[in-house]
Amino acid sequence: MHYLLLFVGILFLIFSVFILNIPALNELDLQAVEWMSLYRTEFWNQITQSLSLIGGMPFVLFLSTLWCIALLWYKKYTNAIFICIGIIGGILLAWLLKFTIARPRPPESLHLVESFGSSFPSAHSLYAACLACLAIYIHRQHSRYTLIVIGAVVWMLMMGISRVYLGVHFPSDVISGWSISFIWISLWYMVWIRYCAAHK
Repeated sequence: MHYLLLFVGILFLIFSVFILNIPALNELDLQAVEWMSLYRTEFWNQITQSLSLIGGMPFVLFLSTLWCIALLWYKKYTNAIFICIGIIGGILLAWLLKFTIARPRPPESLHLVESFGSSFPSAHSLYAACLACLAIYIHRQHSRYTLIVIGAVVWMLMMGISRVYLGVHFPSDVISGWSISFIWISLWYMVWIRYCAAHK
């Protein structure tokens, strides 16, 4: 699974960088945001604005802390460390790349929520994919693993699509956020399983 996610992450990242650097694809990126803005409804506005709130860094840190506390309670110390480093690393990567690349966001006239920092990559999408990948890797022996994978993928997709719907990100920002998470968490998982195997 981790090799597959790593491979998909690399492909997605290459694709998003192409979009970022080719003017014609950049224009398609903007048109996608404008197209989604034409189909907004009050119901979906409320749903996506709620996702924006719970997908931001404060709530992600809060959720991750609760997750780690639960793991520590059951004495799953290595799992808690895996999650902590995975989330913190994801946050640092998101904001380092935002400041380095400094891509302008879509026009403010399209925004339905307040946004912070530059556009590439989408931090909300990156955080959602980090949580999804961590859940997929941590619970690989769970009896309801298939449901966990489906839930993780749905969460990640909902968060990513909502960022474009809200007008604060281009599709390539979302794809890059997912891809960076796939690569980072997969590489971290490889290190983690080797560490666990060496300390059994």
